[in-house]
Amino acid sequence: MTAINQLYPQPLWQWFEQICSIPHPSKFEHALSAHIQQWAKSKNLSVIEDKVGNLIIKKPAYPGMENRKVVVLQAHIDMVPQKNADKVHDFEKDPIEAYVDGEWVKANGTTLGSDNGIGMASALAVLGADDIKHGPLEVLLTIDEEAGMTGAFGLEAGMLDADILINTDSEQEGEIYMGCAGGVDAQISVPMSWQAPEQTNASFKLTLSGLKGGHSGVNIHLGRGNANKLLARFLFIYADDLALELVNFTGGSLRNAIPREANISFMLPSENQVKLEQAITEFQALVRAELSIADPDMLLTLESIETPEKVIGEEAQNTLIDLLHACPNGVMRMSDEVEGVTETSLNVGVINTENESVEVLCLIRSLINSGREEIETQLTALANLSGASIELSGAYPGWKPDNNSPVMAIVRDTYNDIYKKDPTIMVIHAGLECGLFKEPYPTMDMVSIGPTIRFPHSPDEMVNITTVGQYWELLLAVLERIPAKD
Repeated sequence: MTAINQLYPQPLWQWFEQICSIPHPSKFEHALSAHIQQWAKSKNLSVIEDKVGNLIIKKPAYPGMENRKVVVLQAHIDMVPQKNADKVHDFEKDPIEAYVDGEWVKANGTTLGSDNGIGMASALAVLGADDIKHGPLEVLLTIDEEAGMTGAFGLEAGMLDADILINTDSEQEGEIYMGCAGGVDAQISVPMSWQAPEQTNASFKLTLSGLKGGHSGVNIHLGRGNANKLLARFLFIYADDLALELVNFTGGSLRNAIPREANISFMLPSENQVKLEQAITEFQALVRAELSIADPDMLLTLESIETPEKVIGEEAQNTLIDLLHACPNGVMRMSDEVEGVTETSLNVGVINTENESVEVLCLIRSLINSGREEIETQLTALANLSGASIELSGAYPGWKPDNNSPVMAIVRDTYNDIYKKDPTIMVIHAGLECGLFKEPYPTMDMVSIGPTIRFPHSPDEMVNITTVGQYWELLLAVLERIPAKD
């Protein structure tokens, strides 16, 4: 088997192997951060950890290039922790088991962390090299991008000297990103009441699995199944007919990942068990037919459980099912300005049953503020109708495209010179940190590039080896072409 650290470009892949070996899910980046700081100090590089945990590393210019504009290479330290149900893995303790599979690097049953580990590895490889031509260089590694953009929110003015920022968090070779969606978290709390169950009833757990999932921005337009929404649909169709008494609804794990799995626990009269099994068979066939191209492998699995002490009250159950089934999800509107790009979307990402409520966590994304606000008001209206409460939090701005961006022109022309074809200039329906950086650094010129990454935020995540080399060559050529200061 090919060793990852022997792939081209070797310095980048050697760093990526180190990154995979040190656990770094969102909120738990400290070990990897400490490793990077120790390495930077050993290279006599200036390294600062700011008050929220971001790392800023500075490197002098290559001899003769001291008069160039200052560039900051930016990536985020954290990764999304997702795994297959049958995979035993502790993201806070266990390394990522990365391996080469043909033209791709993948992980064994978990997310790979190429989002944004490849970008981070490229920045660290540039810092460690003596033969790469560049002007004064800074590297900004932010924390917690995937779980709230805490690092980007906390970045203060005056920490960076750069005139230009190159974000490395894009996921398609041949595309240059010059804008992105903003977003906001919406948490709906549905009040619960409880009652004693019918002791003669049978008790079951129904698990919906087998979906592809994926990034709730990059993959939202693909029409993949949402486990939370599908299981809510099952309940809406069959709960009354089966005299089902709901005990628990749990689904998804991250607001920015399309949920791949969900489960419900419930009771129903023993005589309805055959009808339940028929309903499961019927619904599974229905969904597989509907998603035969986008997501064909949905699976419903039924297992017996111990009799619970309580079930959700009838009125609360009906309200919950109605709200979950009625809640919008997926693409709300495509962009009029950028062909083929989603303008506004909603992901019903996480459902958890607690003692006093069922919590529903959604992520709204939009390229325009009015699109985001429209979905906010729809969810608020739905909560009002259901007697639920809603909290909107963590709003972050989009990154407004600048068609006159000098660094975008440099990247575009450099790409054309290397590959003899024009790259695609894009706006991405995902939450890059660039919009937040514009707050403390309003005049900074920004662009985003990266290799081809497929299915980020899911255990199917993989990065194309050839495109990593192409991204690296482009990055180095762009650094060499950065112009002198005015």
